[in-house]
Amino acid sequence: MKHMTAIAAVLVAGTAVLSGCASTSSVPQQQGYYANQAEAASYGTIDAIQVVQTKSGTSGAGAVTGGLVGALLGNQVGSGSGRTAATVAGAVGGAVVGNKVESSRNQPQDQYQISVRMDNGDYRIVTQDNIYDLRTGNRVRLVDGRVYRY
Repeated sequence: MKHMTAIAAVLVAGTAVLSGCASTSSVPQQQGYYANQAEAASYGTIDAIQVVQTKSGTSGAGAVTGGLVGALLGNQVGSGSGRTAATVAGAVGGAVVGNKVESSRNQPQDQYQISVRMDNGDYRIVTQDNIYDLRTGNRVRLVDGRVYRY
C-alpha cells in the first residue's frame, strides 16, 4: 500500500511540474507597442472636456423615512381617536420634511464629460466628478471607468 501511495505522489508531482511548462495560448505574441489588444484599448488621447450638471431629484427615501419617524412620534401623543389623528398628522408632516431634506442634499453638481480617442480607434466618453490636471490633448489611460493622465 505504501508503494502505491509513493507512486501516486510522484505522478501528481510530475504532472504539476510538466503542466507549468505547457503553453495554453494558441495566439502568438504581438511584436508591437502593446502586449495585447486589451492593453491598447485602455490608452488614448483626450479630444474634449465638457462640464455638465447632474439633475437633482428625490428617490422618495427621505419622504418614507420622515413619514415613519413622524408617525412614531405622533403615536406617542394622546389616546384613542386623538392618537390616530396625531399619528396621521405626524406621518404626513414627517414625509414632507423628509422629502425637503432629501432634495436639499441632492443639489445639482458639476460633472466632467471627457471624450477620449483610444489608440485602437474607438471613442469613449467618461463622466467624472473631477478632472485634476487633465487637459485636451493629454495622453491618458482608462482604468475602471476613470481617466488618468499617462
